[in-house]
Amino acid sequence: MTDSLLPPALVALATRVVDENRAAGRRIAVAESCTGGLVAAALSDVFEAGFVTYADEAKTTLLGVSPDVVQTFGAVSLATAWAMANGALTRSEADVAVAITGIAGPAGGSDRKPVGTVVFARARAGEEPDDALTDQRLFENKGRAAIRLQAALCALELLLPDAAAP
Repeated sequence: MTDSLLPPALVALATRVVDENRAAGRRIAVAESCTGGLVAAALSDVFEAGFVTYADEAKTTLLGVSPDVVQTFGAVSLATAWAMANGALTRSEADVAVAITGIAGPAGGSDRKPVGTVVFARARAGEEPDDALTDQRLFENKGRAAIRLQAALCALELLLPDAAAP
C-alpha cells in the first residue's frame, strides 16, 4: 500500500486499518466532504464504497441526508455527519462507515465554525442508527493540507475494529 502521493503517517495508519479490518472480516465505506477522498485513497482490499460529497445536494442525493438536517444544522454538524455515516452504511455492503465533514479552508470559516472545524461520525452494521458515534474537532489552522491530513487520520482511527470514542 506504499504510495508516494500519500503522506507516510496516512499510509501507516491505513495499513493498520486494512490489516485489522481484514482480520475482523469487515468491509469499509467512507463518506467524505472536506477530505475529498483522502481516506478512500489510502484504503485497499477492505474498502467497499466511497462517497465524496462536497455539495449539500450530493449529501442529499447520494447519502440520503435530509435537506432539513443540512438547512437546520449546517453541512458541518454532528447531525449531518451522523446522517452521512448512516447513509454510507445503508447504501453499501459495508460493515462500518465513517463520515467526515468540515471546513479545511482556506476560506469558508466563521466565528462559530472556524477553519479547522471537522465533524466525524461512525456507524456500524448491526447497531442501531442512534448508536452511531459522533465527534467534533477543531484542528489548528496550519493550512488546508494539514487539516485534511489530520481529519483523515482521525477518520482512519475510527475505522479500527476496537476503536472507541475519540
